[in-house]
Amino acid sequence: MTALPVLSPAAAAAFSAQRVAALVLRHLYLLRGSWTRILELAYWPTMQMILWGFISQFFVTNSTWVAQAAGVLIAAVLLWDVVFRGQLGVSISFLEELWSRNLASLFVSPLRPYEMVLGLLVMSTIRTLIGVVPPALLAIPMYHYSVFSMGLPLLAFFVNLLMMGWGMGLLISGLVMRHGLAAESLAWVAVFALAPLSGIYYPISVLPPWLQYVAWALPSSHVFEGMRAVMFEGVFRYDLLAMAVLLNLFYIALGAGAFLYAFRLARIRGLLLKSGE
Repeated sequence: MTALPVLSPAAAAAFSAQRVAALVLRHLYLLRGSWTRILELAYWPTMQMILWGFISQFFVTNSTWVAQAAGVLIAAVLLWDVVFRGQLGVSISFLEELWSRNLASLFVSPLRPYEMVLGLLVMSTIRTLIGVVPPALLAIPMYHYSVFSMGLPLLAFFVNLLMMGWGMGLLISGLVMRHGLAAESLAWVAVFALAPLSGIYYPISVLPPWLQYVAWALPSSHVFEGMRAVMFEGVFRYDLLAMAVLLNLFYIALGAGAFLYAFRLARIRGLLLKSGE
């Protein structure tokens, strides 16, 4: 057996480019082996550029748009946060079980997978209410605008955006169960990929024609178009509501199906015992 070289204190304290290179190489191997880490590096700059590019493009030709409906941007921000909190509420509740290595213990109990899905949805609702109600109330004294002035349409918008978040959260949780914690960054970034297509701060008509077809496949696009119809025209668009509900039912079924399928694979392959790694 070859003995390891013993460094003198002076040699160990001296700067070593070789040690720096070894550390850099380690992290390069991590990047090479994880497409989620590579994607995340370019994700935020790209999303910010696309979103604010469309906003700037719209405001150049519609400079008086905001003045026509006081609080339209505040309402848009608050409602978009419902999607984010709804998705994060499902994902984080699930991730906390992984971080604590508790997933296998849960399923040793009589807990059924579909019961866990329902529990995650309930927790998502609670987390979302805690997250969005305080800023909505704070906007009243600070900006003299109340999102609650929309009345019952606000409830319809809230429920549909929350349901969209549920569908995304279940899908992401299924991916994390299947691919491990290397995919957990999806919980933080996935929802923002849909922001430029959701028409949060501008109408869907601002998007290129080919991209509008993609946008109309999202429940959020119908919700935000409906929100602007209420605020600008005083009209509640039942057609937009119906389409948002139908799309949400589809995406929730898809997300729940993906979660239950990932659980079945994890159980067969013994991944539940390795979920914290």
